[in-house]
Amino acid sequence: MTTKIVIGLDGTENGERAIAFAKDLAGRIGACELLVVYVIEWSPFTFQTPEENALRHKRREEEIELATSRIVEPAVQALKSEGFAAYGIVRHGDVAETLNAITVENDGSQIIVGRASADGIKKRLFGSSTQYLVMHADVPVTVVN
Repeated sequence: MTTKIVIGLDGTENGERAIAFAKDLAGRIGACELLVVYVIEWSPFTFQTPEENALRHKRREEEIELATSRIVEPAVQALKSEGFAAYGIVRHGDVAETLNAITVENDGSQIIVGRASADGIKKRLFGSSTQYLVMHADVPVTVVN
């Protein structure tokens, strides 16, 4: 049975540290697939006209395309060039919930993310996606510092 490790990227050096940890872990495990995931924060709750919603859908598709080409594909290609079995997914949604859902859908056994901290009022109002993920994920979560 192949172990699937999900790596949550955020486009920063935190993601690079998560990738490095996942590579080390995968090397120790052996038969392992790495799933590189980037979640674009997206709220479905808005009050817009049908025209605005159509533009929003177009913008959403453009964001997925950009995140795929700029963040996920380069990470996947780098992993493959080092001999790892890797593939990627980009999706819109709540970061923690979507990352967990993708992990469950793909039979992932662990999630690895880099520590990113919200500061001040943002953290008090919205909380931390990483904190929420650690508390509510269906699989173990490793947070890399």
